Amino acid sequence: MWCRRLTCIVNPVKKGLQTCLLTGQFLRLPSRCKNVSPAVHHWFSTATQVNTCSWILHKDHLEVLYSGTCMRFDYVWLRDHCRSASCYNAKTNQRSLDTASVELDIKPAQVRADDTTLYLTWPDGHMTRYGLQWLTQNSYEGQKQQLVQPRILWNEKIYKEANVSSVNFLDFLETNEGLREFLQNFLLYGIAFVDNVPATREDTERVAKRISHIRETIYGKMWDLTSDFSRGDTAYTKLALDRHTDTTYFQEPCGMQLFHCLRHEGTGGRTLVVDGFYAADQVRQHHPEDFELLSNVPLKHEYIENVSASQNHMVGIGPVLNVYPWNKELYMIRYNNYDRSVINTVPYNVVRSWYSAHRILTNELRRPENELWVKLKPGKVMFVDNWRVLHGRESFTGYRQICGCYLSRDDVLNTSRLLGLKA
Repeated sequence: MWCRRLTCIVNPVKKGLQTCLLTGQFLRLPSRCKNVSPAVHHWFSTATQVNTCSWILHKDHLEVLYSGTCMRFDYVWLRDHCRSASCYNAKTNQRSLDTASVELDIKPAQVRADDTTLYLTWPDGHMTRYGLQWLTQNSYEGQKQQLVQPRILWNEKIYKEANVSSVNFLDFLETNEGLREFLQNFLLYGIAFVDNVPATREDTERVAKRISHIRETIYGKMWDLTSDFSRGDTAYTKLALDRHTDTTYFQEPCGMQLFHCLRHEGTGGRTLVVDGFYAADQVRQHHPEDFELLSNVPLKHEYIENVSASQNHMVGIGPVLNVYPWNKELYMIRYNNYDRSVINTVPYNVVRSWYSAHRILTNELRRPENELWVKLKPGKVMFVDNWRVLHGRESFTGYRQICGCYLSRDDVLNTSRLLGLKA
């Protein structure tokens, strides 16, 4: 595909709008491309196609306009990400190029493109080829427009109207279709259920291992939660528990957990689940400054245990709301008022503002319309995304035995991707 040099014409009337003469038509650049040097540039383009690629060589980066997206790539980045056989091992999907060997002032000697591919020839003669779609997906500008993990935010009404089905035990264990349906529910809503599971510790463990390795913690692998106060934790009582996420006192809180009620001889004990992302999104929409504060102020959470043979002192540090810096997508909520430690990571003139922001989030989490109550019973296993969904319970009477465990988030997402899900 041949290329032509194009003269960029700056329209002095419409500030920020640049047009380039292209076979009698004008190629309009979005306003986000307007911060180029005011000097006259030479634009290059493929011949007219549905997705025309145009580019301009700047001193330290290449600016590309393709499929409606204006992208900027540092030349070092373009050399470092080369997928040629000498730079990248396609069998192992690992980089072979020594990044530290790339000159920081490198610049391509030649650039051209056809309908699908951008070609760069470097001063030493090495050629790098990039698919234009790949560049669009992997550019900073493209990533800002994407979610790492799509999800459906919900309150009680939204979740119930979605009529999300549980997956049958045997389908879950024996078919990829059943496992995929379960994981799709989990990724979208942060909770998912498996029904007709034999009410034994062993079968509950089989269900857990179908998805992931069980994460061994200070509580062991599989654990039984009763009201015998065998551990130094309020969960081992009959008291009501307010909504919270678990293991906030870990440097990396557990990503997934499951609950299976093996036995309950008494009343009460319903389980509460709340979509923390839904509540946080309400704060983001109506109180953006408070959302920003909660996502930037680091706090300590602490677990101190001195019961029988269990001696532990765990400390985890991080903000209540955790977001990716490039697209502000929320990926984890760390909320547990029981385990929040002394606030000594916040200066005095910020503390009151933090308390105010925390109260706004708490009020959203406690709205009755955001609460989903579930009665766990033998045979029904509930999985919870501990980075997203808060759980709690009402008080109960009688003997109640809950079996459960924590799972590695990496393994859960790995299984999901292998089944073709975006995770």
